[in-house]
Amino acid sequence: MSTALFVSPHLDDVAFSCGGTLAALKAQGWTVALVTVFTRSVPKPEGFALQCQTSKGLGPEVDYMALRRKEDRAFAACMGVDQVRWGDLEEAPHRGYASPEALFQPPRADDVIEAKVAKCLKPVLWELKPDRVFVPQALGSHVDHVQVVRAVKGLGIPTNRILYYRDTPYAVRQPKARPDAAVPQGLRPLAVDITEHLPKKVEGCVRYGTQLGFQFGGVEALARTLTAFHRMEAQARGHSGAAEVFLSQGAQ
Repeated sequence: MSTALFVSPHLDDVAFSCGGTLAALKAQGWTVALVTVFTRSVPKPEGFALQCQTSKGLGPEVDYMALRRKEDRAFAACMGVDQVRWGDLEEAPHRGYASPEALFQPPRADDVIEAKVAKCLKPVLWELKPDRVFVPQALGSHVDHVQVVRAVKGLGIPTNRILYYRDTPYAVRQPKARPDAAVPQGLRPLAVDITEHLPKKVEGCVRYGTQLGFQFGGVEALARTLTAFHRMEAQARGHSGAAEVFLSQGAQ
């Protein structure tokens, strides 16, 4: 039985970006594992970190990350994910990135999280020995996504096992966004047909209720946005239906 490992910077990135491919592999009998890197609860958040939850209607007394982990567990149950892992690392707003603009600047010199990300992922890779590893391209340049891509580059995973997914919704908002420099050169686009699995992807994404209004404008807008985007992804590469597109050593 083949194993696929999906690496998510935050508690929703895999769902929004490549949940259709996850559903397709599960339907084909693959073992599917999901590891999310930045999931640590931080007591008494302040400043911009607190703003990140209050702007979504959650008071300062709420353990925001515990709520998001609960959403992640619901997504995994919906999609039939076999293993869920959470890295005990803090999101960027808790590491000194103090504004929305700062999240999309190059990593700070004093942000040493890359080594911790690698330490988080190594035992998962060793235990699962996955046949395929799905990681972000860091489209949009969110610092947490960038740090994950850089950490993955140093883990020695054979390039032919890695598929770099198009970070969504950044890929929707910024269609000309380029992958981070840590993504290897010379990779080619691989379009995965998710036509049959798009409804399941949407069903799974709905589980991340704290994010839907902020990221998409609500449940109905989520469905419209993802449906239109994945149809465009397929059409742009000469396919019908809906597709998720990756960078890999293969091509389709």
